[in-house]
Amino acid sequence: MAGKSKVLIIGGTGYIGKFIVEASAKEGHPTFALVRESTVSDPVKGKVIENFKNLGVQLLYGDLYDHESLVKAIKQVDVVISTVGNMQLADQVKIIAAIKEAGNVKRFFPSEFGNDVDHVHAVEPAKTAFAIKAQIRRTIEAEGIPYTYVPSNCFAGYFLPTLAQPGATAPPRDKVVILGDGNAKAVFNYEGDIGTYTIKAVDDPRTLNKILFMRPPKNTYSFNEVVALWEKLIGKTLEKTYVPEDQLLKQIEESPIPVNVVLAISHSIFVKGDQTNFEIKPSFGVEASELYPEVKYTTVEEYLSRFV
Repeated sequence: MAGKSKVLIIGGTGYIGKFIVEASAKEGHPTFALVRESTVSDPVKGKVIENFKNLGVQLLYGDLYDHESLVKAIKQVDVVISTVGNMQLADQVKIIAAIKEAGNVKRFFPSEFGNDVDHVHAVEPAKTAFAIKAQIRRTIEAEGIPYTYVPSNCFAGYFLPTLAQPGATAPPRDKVVILGDGNAKAVFNYEGDIGTYTIKAVDDPRTLNKILFMRPPKNTYSFNEVVALWEKLIGKTLEKTYVPEDQLLKQIEESPIPVNVVLAISHSIFVKGDQTNFEIKPSFGVEASELYPEVKYTTVEEYLSRFV
């Protein structure tokens, strides 16, 4: 059996990137991170880089906006994973161009890590953000680059510590605001597990040119069910306020950036149920917890228990 693929992560010092770099190194892949020289001296990112070095990650100096450095980095690896942030999603065309020129990449994972953008019913401004990701998918397909798309649904660390309550710094103990009727199912995944599942897919022929969905059964909850679980854990009933859809849509229209973006994404997830309102068909997708039953993922209940 050939050795494990060499993996390059672009955007590795970002929120989800750190977990993917770590998972890649721990799974035994020769792991490379593209970093700007200025990042290394950054007080916050510098600590992340130090951790990468301790894990045996090789740093490649370069920049998304420097074509030569991108091509040079890509030529050293087999698989490219992009975890760039929202502001740079459209600029992934630069990665695609560099992959085409390098000519050696076995697989590209564009920056996804949210809702599946081919199955969303979003309003603006989330609609445009999702459309950019969808356009990157279409460009990858048109260029004939082998791919895996990873919509990882909700980051547990973003939603669960506050139960998605605006401005909160801890889970609610008295009152909770619920969007819509609270019955749409969403999926909340721990970031470390998202990293693990993503890296498991790298050399797996079953995920080639497919969407890798992350819908572990114990992490799939309606908002009402999350609240009920939290109530059970703290032994207390919360006062619930439901925000009807029309009221939420009005809030989205009237809110400034970035509040409107967050609300519009929440509308897609918690009102429309866009993470679970379609069936995963073998023609386009596979499900991570089914493919990799050996991964002991962190459940929503385990995650929430930390805050009791």
